[in-house]
Amino acid sequence: MSCSCGSRAATTDVYELGKYKTVLEAVESSGSAWTCRNKTASSSPPVPPPKPLLIATPCEAGEYPLLLFLHGYLLSNSFYSQLIQHVASHGFIVIAPQLYSVAGPDSSDEIKATADITNWLSKGLHYLLPPHVQPNLTKLALAGHSRGGKTAFALTLGKATTDLKFSALIGVDPVDGMDKGKQTPPPVLTYVPHSFDLNMAVMIIGSGYGDTKRNPLFPPCAPKGVNHVDFFNECRKPACYFVVKNYGHLDMLDDDTKGIKGKATYCLCKNGESREPMRRFVAGATVAFLQTFLGGDSSHLMALKDGQSGPVDLEVVKFLV
Repeated sequence: MSCSCGSRAATTDVYELGKYKTVLEAVESSGSAWTCRNKTASSSPPVPPPKPLLIATPCEAGEYPLLLFLHGYLLSNSFYSQLIQHVASHGFIVIAPQLYSVAGPDSSDEIKATADITNWLSKGLHYLLPPHVQPNLTKLALAGHSRGGKTAFALTLGKATTDLKFSALIGVDPVDGMDKGKQTPPPVLTYVPHSFDLNMAVMIIGSGYGDTKRNPLFPPCAPKGVNHVDFFNECRKPACYFVVKNYGHLDMLDDDTKGIKGKATYCLCKNGESREPMRRFVAGATVAFLQTFLGGDSSHLMALKDGQSGPVDLEVVKFLV
């Protein structure tokens, strides 16, 4: 991986791009062969990744915390390119795997795949990073959107085991099925308040339109009974919870999502007027949360607690401390 290094002008606004220039690299793993965008190799690195990856990383030399970000149901990791580059520009390495192309209701394979990727990080990630960029594997967070949020919670709740320890967990409009009583296997929600025994900080971001149908032909993308409300109800402290007003379940994706799947994202869920504000909020809140629990700087998260929500209006702001 190569990139033109250098820093941007310093900014203290988490909702804007940070001071680091970033590079975005797509890595395809296929048995004994591997390819990186703009380069190929006839033999694999010592330990190729278990799944294709999209990696956003600062160019500047240094050691950076990691965020593993899981895509939503039937979505492509590339749809989150702008989001993960925003987070990376504030000094984080962000890894977004492609867990599957087609999947049924059971997410067990995704949970196992995420565990496999986590266990691979210490063995193979450094081969795919720019020179002089080092991952700090003691500062590792896990995030997921929609069904990816369910998968993230399932992994941290012990549905699979990992060699590395996560220190923070983020659910971006997480969904655990079609309705209460219609959870997809393995179920995550227990409907027992504060039952999640996670031993780490948690942030939940919900969309105000997530539980609203776009039209009679499709169910809501984040149905009541299995959405962000229910996930937060089962969290223990420390935890924070934000619900964004007037935006939908897919409004944190890239402005332009291509292909059949990409076009479908514009018509399946009730959306806001544009994606940029919701995406900037999700990225900024993620940076603020990671700075607090991986970096020891809580100033931006406390500003968010005080109502400084940047590009969006919030319906709900709650903290368990």
